[in-house]
Amino acid sequence: MMVTRLFTSESVTEGHPDKLCDRISDSILDAFLAQDPNAHIAIETMATTGMVMVTGEVKTDPCLNVHVDADKVIRQAVRDIGYNRPEFGFDADHICVLSSLHDQSADIDIGVCRKKKGKKLATGAGDQGLMFGYATDETPELMPLPILMAQKLAQQLAKLRKDGTLPWLRPDGKTQVTVEYENGKPKRIDTVVVSTQHAPVIDGETDDEKIHAIIEKSVKDKIIKPVCGKWIDSKTKYHINPTGRFVIGGPCGDSGVTGRKIIVDTYGGMGRHGGGAFSGKDPTKVDRSAAYMCRYIAKNIVAAGLAKQVEVQVAYAIGVVQPVSVMINAKGTSTISEDKIAEAVVKVFDLSPDGIMDTLNLRRPIYAKTSAYGHFGRSEPEFTWEKVDKVDALLKAAGVKPAAKSKGRARAGNGAKASA
Repeated sequence: MMVTRLFTSESVTEGHPDKLCDRISDSILDAFLAQDPNAHIAIETMATTGMVMVTGEVKTDPCLNVHVDADKVIRQAVRDIGYNRPEFGFDADHICVLSSLHDQSADIDIGVCRKKKGKKLATGAGDQGLMFGYATDETPELMPLPILMAQKLAQQLAKLRKDGTLPWLRPDGKTQVTVEYENGKPKRIDTVVVSTQHAPVIDGETDDEKIHAIIEKSVKDKIIKPVCGKWIDSKTKYHINPTGRFVIGGPCGDSGVTGRKIIVDTYGGMGRHGGGAFSGKDPTKVDRSAAYMCRYIAKNIVAAGLAKQVEVQVAYAIGVVQPVSVMINAKGTSTISEDKIAEAVVKVFDLSPDGIMDTLNLRRPIYAKTSAYGHFGRSEPEFTWEKVDKVDALLKAAGVKPAAKSKGRARAGNGAKASA
């Protein structure tokens, strides 16, 4: 019996007000980590017309004399996104910047600080919480097709804006892709939605209907078709700037807040998201680092051929070194029992905060790049959680012969390599 269903995921560009806030928070985090790799940081940003406000907690090594010029970092992040002209209504040189960074709570610090574990010192989890990772063999990136396409469309919007191909594009934008699945496998793209901020005058045209026609054709020909390629067909539906006009955008069109696009950050709703957002948090905060580790584990499980898709969950208690639980859900696609996969995972992967940070090399200023276009499914070398280098170890720990890995490994060959 053939079963057909539709699944939709969305993305936003780096100029979306919420993503702008994520970028600022992660840029400040990077600035601290560049001077103190063991800094404890949690930054929250809010943006609205003409203003950015940053708050948060900071702990650095007093011997390092760490100093971050928050005003400079914030303005540079805004400038890099593309808000660099007064006519945009929000630009790096004319916004009001308010920042209030204070010391990390001593009560939190008690749990996070290194403690004795035998003869070694170990970092406790920065908070309680549950984290998820997901992977599926439906794309070479081992990501769900809807969120992968939505992210690539958003990236293409930014690329053509920045390289001048479509000079009337502005930084704010949103994408959405609906994929038709047949018996659990992606068959085609049913609907594409693209809403992009644009200049009030395009190619000398001031009439809204004529401007919309130019945008519609350009977006379809230069953004959607090159990205979606084989997945679109004659029945695919398009909604391009469906309101007809999108001149006012970014923080002028809506206020922004850090951590308000968490499903965009992860799997587009196909895999679950834990209790915390990512941006602005140093890697001792397991709601970020353990989510990266769960993706790393999930991707290696699928690459090893142990499952066609898998969801990994871990949970922590604040100040405790090891997770309180590890769960594997292969959604009926595993080649061995989920219990055996879970046992192999615990043997192969060090799930302590230190183990995660060391394995994935997370104590580095790499986070601004993660703040837009998704934290997963990308091949940049900084994205060490996209590696598939634990396949052999997983198979051995699970007691599975290496022959079972060939298909999965072939499909996962574009994982990022760790950077020293």
